[in-house]
Amino acid sequence: MRKPIIAGNWKMNKTPEEAAVLVKDLIPLVADAKCDVVVCPPAVCLSAVKSVVEGTNVRLGAQNVHFAEKGAFTGELSCDMLKAVGCEYVIIGHSERRQFFGETDKSVNKRTVAAVKAGLIPIICVGEMKDEREDGYTDAIVAYQTLMALTGLTPDEIKNVVVAYEPVWAIGTGLTATDEQANETIGVIRKAIEGRYGKDVADAVRIQYGGSMKGSNVKGLMSQPEIDGGLIGGASLKAADFAQVVNY
Repeated sequence: MRKPIIAGNWKMNKTPEEAAVLVKDLIPLVADAKCDVVVCPPAVCLSAVKSVVEGTNVRLGAQNVHFAEKGAFTGELSCDMLKAVGCEYVIIGHSERRQFFGETDKSVNKRTVAAVKAGLIPIICVGEMKDEREDGYTDAIVAYQTLMALTGLTPDEIKNVVVAYEPVWAIGTGLTATDEQANETIGVIRKAIEGRYGKDVADAVRIQYGGSMKGSNVKGLMSQPEIDGGLIGGASLKAADFAQVVNY
């Protein structure tokens, strides 16, 4: 059985002081969670959050990582930098990074490989645009993005990664794929991994749904056999809302 994982992507929200308050409120609400719990605050908040979550069941993640160890990459953070402030997870290839900051499937792969080799657990985001779904390209797009991201990793390394299916048309829009749509597409992702790396690898990989999951729809989504958790945006910014998802 795959252990569910619920991760909160705070995006560009919260100062360090606000972040510390949020996790202080969150910790007692999720202390008995049956899933892995991860929070991914902005980089400026990582140290503040780490000091609060240390010794609890809440794990720390970052929202991006560079593939180089160091160098002239203004604004970027290396794997060693993230590990030094206590990160265990890192989101890679979020649709907003792809849409607004020029992230490509190749750069997602380079970041993923660097993260895994450094001992970080990547949460690799894949997903289609609204017109791509309407034109029937969803399966091909998510399969390609997933396999491209995993290129260069060993089967054992792939077993530890997390994939987040986030239909781009459902990010921040309030729209959500139906439970069946999300399950079907996540099944496509798992089948793609199985076809390349074998059933034991595909069965081990945890695949989240990342399109406006919240307290009102989490039970239906998490009841689906292929869905192993959620990458939560807006609902992760309030402790009670995020706890409702975690404790579904």
